[in-house]
Amino acid sequence: MHGLVLAIPALIGASACGSAGGEPYRAVPGGNPGRGAVALKTYGCGACHVIPGIGGADGMVGPPLTAFGRRTIIAGELTNSEDNLIRWIQHPQGVIPGNVMPDLGVTAQDARDIAAYLYTLK
Repeated sequence: MHGLVLAIPALIGASACGSAGGEPYRAVPGGNPGRGAVALKTYGCGACHVIPGIGGADGMVGPPLTAFGRRTIIAGELTNSEDNLIRWIQHPQGVIPGNVMPDLGVTAQDARDIAAYLYTLK
């Protein structure tokens, strides 16, 4: 009985935390983390956020995106799912009007790529 009880948290932990190494917490269909890193720089996301792995991304306006792949909530309100994250990246003012994050005109593909990168941050 004790073996089964100990095995369940191990299984839950493995699926909930993602795999070790450079594998993303969750995959974003059609997203590319390498392109996402470039897009984060292109859109200037590091002016407001600390983003691990992105040179010069040391902003203090928005929250740090450290360990983003392990988070369960986006912007304090949304479940951290691929669809919600992509929507948030593209249209933060449409999701939560009046919040500090501006709409930057992020394309659908760039949003997928940025989401793919963020999910690698564990």
